[in-house]
Amino acid sequence: MIGVKVIIPKSTGLMLVNKTGSWRSTRPVIDERKCTGCLICWKFCPDACIEPGEKPKINLDYCKGCGICAEECPFDAIEMVREEK
Repeated sequence: MIGVKVIIPKSTGLMLVNKTGSWRSTRPVIDERKCTGCLICWKFCPDACIEPGEKPKINLDYCKGCGICAEECPFDAIEMVREEK
């Protein structure tokens, strides 16, 4: 059986060519009162745009607005809001 290896980037440095354009329709907003810093959002973000720390920060330059972080947050600390044009 051949093993499969998957590389998951955890730094926006690898995503420099994938900056979000003006097409994003929603963006995540973290409610710091609800956020526990568990970093589940960071683990599930497919674009590695969540910067870990005591309280995670979302780098909107790279966020595509997919909403996976909000869906996976066990504390409902992330809300997807409509992007203002």
